[in-house]
Amino acid sequence: MNFKIPLAWLQLAQQRLRFLVAVAGIAFIVLLMFVQLGFQDALYSSATAVHQSLKGDLFLVSSQYKALTANQSFSRTRLYQTLGFDGVESVNAMYLQFAKLKNPATGEKYSIYVMGFDPGQSVLNIPEIEQNLDRLKIPDVMLFDRDSRPEFGPIAENFEKGDTEQTIEIFPFDGPRGYKVRVGGLFSLGPSFGVDGNLIVSDSTFLRINPNTRPVEKIDIGIITLSPKADKEKVLANLRANLPNDVRVFTRQGFIDFEKQYWSARTPIGFILNLMLTMASVVGVVIVYQILYSNIATQFIAYATLKAIGYPNSYLLNVVFQQALILSLLAYIPGFLVSIALYDFAMEATKLPIVMTGNNALIVFISAVLMCITSGALAINKLRSADPADIF
Repeated sequence: MNFKIPLAWLQLAQQRLRFLVAVAGIAFIVLLMFVQLGFQDALYSSATAVHQSLKGDLFLVSSQYKALTANQSFSRTRLYQTLGFDGVESVNAMYLQFAKLKNPATGEKYSIYVMGFDPGQSVLNIPEIEQNLDRLKIPDVMLFDRDSRPEFGPIAENFEKGDTEQTIEIFPFDGPRGYKVRVGGLFSLGPSFGVDGNLIVSDSTFLRINPNTRPVEKIDIGIITLSPKADKEKVLANLRANLPNDVRVFTRQGFIDFEKQYWSARTPIGFILNLMLTMASVVGVVIVYQILYSNIATQFIAYATLKAIGYPNSYLLNVVFQQALILSLLAYIPGFLVSIALYDFAMEATKLPIVMTGNNALIVFISAVLMCITSGALAINKLRSADPADIF
């Protein structure tokens, strides 16, 4: 049995240096695609980490709500009104606001995100928070996010070493006077593109940290738990139809989608990531087109000879498409491997959830193949003009 080496491979391998440069160029485009998708996923995943961790079935926010990091409070009365609707079993309130945490080592102040709720019932499905609810019931005790960025100082490290009496000073944004709280435990949530670190406190401690900016009746998220037999869609429709228009109600997925939409369409970072992904694809098509066109030009006499001895255009076009496929496959492998290493480095440096997913791996693979095939389709115009009469 004779094994025939494809003509497409022989032509590509004939000039090894050009071939390696071509693979490297396409691999770089693949790497760019992975980077854009990785950061885009990290943007959405980190921005919705709180949404995904919230307990409850429905969520009440102000009608002016834009994003979790842009506080829009509403009256607690609206949340209590939902208890009068069929299917609603219980409600809980959550307070959210930025404050300034004083680094205990350097004295520098950095913006941190503070979340407060009644510790009588956990509103976040994070095991470490649920295990420390009793500590939150003690006045002026906080839980610190160990995955916060390093500018906040060695708070987590000190606690893990046994310093359970560590006191941290927190300042409201509108005042010079700080409020001292004690570190009672740690949890893991992580930063986002809008948040550098997180704190969890009880609702009473939250109000003491922000005495001038937060009236007790103003809350940021209302968490609604339905009875086991309740029809979520019916309750949702009933609430939307009967509650005043100064609030809006979401399901969990609706809440997550609304947050993603904000970051995707209404912020510069979302626009930039989408633009860069598009530009990477366009540049990739141009690069591969130049590679294939140059290869066709180099082998033009060979193609004309093949046509002269009876090979149809379809055969020659198939050779070009095979070359495009070979280039995409060989370039994808190093691009994928370098991306994994780059993801690990970026995640360590930024604390963002930049991870390789099977979905992204498949998207980039398909994109690379389509990019190369599109370039091949553009490059075959020169091949169609290969006329044996020009050389014979």
